[in-house]
Amino acid sequence: MHVHHTAIQIAEPQRTIAFYRRLGLELVGCFRVDPIVLYYMSAPAGGATFELVHNPAAVDRAPGSGHVAVAIDHFDGLLAELRGAGISLEREPYHPGDREDRRVCFLRDPDGTLVELLDGEFLTPQDPLPEGIT
Repeated sequence: MHVHHTAIQIAEPQRTIAFYRRLGLELVGCFRVDPIVLYYMSAPAGGATFELVHNPAAVDRAPGSGHVAVAIDHFDGLLAELRGAGISLEREPYHPGDREDRRVCFLRDPDGTLVELLDGEFLTPQDPLPEGIT
């Protein structure tokens, strides 16, 4: 198990990507789940990643809000343990973007922070960047 990424909502991808580049991060991937685009940025040496979430269709967007994602080696076993402990899921396991190679679910910690559980290793997506993003 390891912390994989922290996700934050963003309003303007070009502006936000430029900001994090100034901090020394690199754009290392993109995951398109129409109309949502997820941009992945990390330090040149690797490690945990920022997932910048741009959803132009969101009506009630809270820029800066998001979740913490943890990659889980024994996903189904952990879900069974959580359920056995009376911990309910915010969203049952699903394949984001209907991609069979990825399975996730969401729950909340005791303080209400959204936590995403990733089934196994979650390689940084390499979808084509939208026009205007370099």
